[in-house]
Amino acid sequence: MNEFFAAALVIVIIIIFNNLNSKIRRLEKEISDLRSKINIPLSTTKTVKENIPPDNIISPEQLQPHETERENIRFPENDLPQTVPQKDWITPLFDFLKQNALTIIGIFTLVLGIGYFVKYAIDKNWIGETARAGIGFFTGAAIILIGHFLRKNYTTFASIITGGGIAVLYFTVTIAFREYHLFSQNTAFVITSLITAASIILSYYYKSEVLIIFSLIGGFTAPLMISTGDSNYPFLFIYLSLLNIGMLIISFLKHWKSIGWTAYIFTTCYLLYWTTDDPEILAIIFYMISYVIFYVFALQDYIKKGKLSTSDILMLAFVNFSSILGPIYIFNELHYEPAIIFPLIFAVINSILIFREYGRKSFAIPYAVFAGITTSLITVAVAIQFETHLITSIWAIEATLLLFLWKKTGHQIFKICFYILFPLVLIAQTITWTDYLGVKNYTIIFNPVFITSSFTIASSIINLYLLKNSTKEKENNFFEELITVASYGIIYTTFLLEIICHLSEMPWSTVLTSGLLYSIYYIFALLAFKKRLGIRSEIQTALIYVLLILSAINISIATSSVVDTILSGKLSTGFYLLHLLQWIPLIYVCFRIIPSSEFHKRTVSYWILSLAIIISVSCELHHSYVLTVSQDILRSYTAKEHFNMLYLPIIWAVLASIFIYIGLKKNIQEYNKIGFALLGLMILKLYAYDVWQMDNISRISAFIALGVILLLSSFAFQRLKNIIKNMVDKKNESEEHKDS
Repeated sequence: MNEFFAAALVIVIIIIFNNLNSKIRRLEKEISDLRSKINIPLSTTKTVKENIPPDNIISPEQLQPHETERENIRFPENDLPQTVPQKDWITPLFDFLKQNALTIIGIFTLVLGIGYFVKYAIDKNWIGETARAGIGFFTGAAIILIGHFLRKNYTTFASIITGGGIAVLYFTVTIAFREYHLFSQNTAFVITSLITAASIILSYYYKSEVLIIFSLIGGFTAPLMISTGDSNYPFLFIYLSLLNIGMLIISFLKHWKSIGWTAYIFTTCYLLYWTTDDPEILAIIFYMISYVIFYVFALQDYIKKGKLSTSDILMLAFVNFSSILGPIYIFNELHYEPAIIFPLIFAVINSILIFREYGRKSFAIPYAVFAGITTSLITVAVAIQFETHLITSIWAIEATLLLFLWKKTGHQIFKICFYILFPLVLIAQTITWTDYLGVKNYTIIFNPVFITSSFTIASSIINLYLLKNSTKEKENNFFEELITVASYGIIYTTFLLEIICHLSEMPWSTVLTSGLLYSIYYIFALLAFKKRLGIRSEIQTALIYVLLILSAINISIATSSVVDTILSGKLSTGFYLLHLLQWIPLIYVCFRIIPSSEFHKRTVSYWILSLAIIISVSCELHHSYVLTVSQDILRSYTAKEHFNMLYLPIIWAVLASIFIYIGLKKNIQEYNKIGFALLGLMILKLYAYDVWQMDNISRISAFIALGVILLLSSFAFQRLKNIIKNMVDKKNESEEHKDS
């Protein structure tokens, strides 16, 4: 069965190869015919203009149908915009994978097949350990030799084949050392180094970027293959530094950016693992060496052409910040000072390039990039000096830097990186806030949590500014709106948690009132500066809703708890006056912000506003009365009951009259409905419950006061209706007079 399957597979492969070969020949014939028609020689394409007389060249326009509408259109070359198209990295990558998927799968399948064959031979005891290693070396060399012969006509295919041969050599050395113990670790390291050097030389000779990536991956994974578990980090990083220097030389010669990114990822992973596993001062030397290598790698286009590509800017941002983390962590673990020296050194290096651009009077993208990185590094240095949570501060600053770079360059890759990093900032900041839990001795403002949060706040404010400017001339983006909301949330939560932390030892009512009062003023600030902050009308309406609801909750629930706490003797009477501050934003919003907004476009807005006013006025008078007439918590129950039965119906009647009056005067039916609904509720409460709980004198007083209020209200309504009717009649008469 297996033999039949193998034979069928071979036949299928032959058929596929034959079909592909036929298509290739047919395409070559069509290309040849096309070239013969337009008189282009087959031998060369570089000297077409030199070898062919101008009269015999057929232009592309002569091969296309003439269009009379486009014949007279000419675009002068000087008028064309001199823009550099942004490189698309994803499409070429997918094209490469689609075109070479079978080759890649094939080479891995071949390696696995050879491996299974060797395993089968080992199981049958056909070959010994030395012979097994020899077969591996011979197979790898043979595959590389095949790739060498195919390189002229099939460059990419040959590069992948050669990479597979190099992989076979690496695995052979690994197995020979770890499993068969045919040679020592030093010998294995020398062999892997020679394989790496040979593969890099082949890559340069073949001019193959694909092959050198294979070589670098093998070179960086070779130490893992021959590792014995001993932490010989100095020897490891001497090897990695030499490998990175070789990468840098080839990158300058061939301008291959992908090899630099490959080396950077592997080197950073090795360095961070060394730092966390065994922090020692020697590692800082290799951090500095790596910083110089990859910093120079990122500046190679800037050195040659005075320009920075997208990948170069990303590399500069990542190198400057990743090279800070390790040394600062080591200094903190070993208790060395000052850790601030590292970001300041990097800031000085970048500032030199700023002054270079300034001296050239060039304020283009490089100037903005170096200025942004320098500012970020100085900010990180300040954060380190104040002993903040390092990861949170650095991530917040780097996220803002990425957004700034996107704003200055317009490259979407920076925006994507910002979208990826910003959620990590939120997670890190949330973890930082957890340090508030259980801590009682933090100083106000000057504590590690708040100082860290202040850097995140500064980052969020800059993010809001950049996002606001980026959306002025285009439609709002969902992710940008989400980030905007999250940024405002960071600012709000930071100060709220700081307030709660320092009031946590006080009664719960104090904490609740202070938190709600802060929330009211925070929303009030957003509404007061809505134009500068670019808050849209629907968001503004939602904020007004929240402010009204929080005001009602604060004065009804929180202030009630404060009154009880004061009467219990746990809080001074003066603290009650604090809640009165909520009336400032509430009155300002009602009389200045709501009339100029779109708040009243929705019917429900009238009811929410009226309900907030009814609750606020009723509860304010209720708390003031109870606190005035009560000496302790027990007597307050009687005062509350007396107020609810005697004074609350009167207050509701007055408020209902005001609502009905406003509704009639401004012709707003909703206020009329609210007024009559409140009157109905008041009358229902009075007749269903209150009058049966009063004594005779209170009952008579309540009925008389309520009757007088209703009669006066009725008289005012009738008078107002007559005034409105007269105004309408006069208006109609004036219009009829004009028509006549």
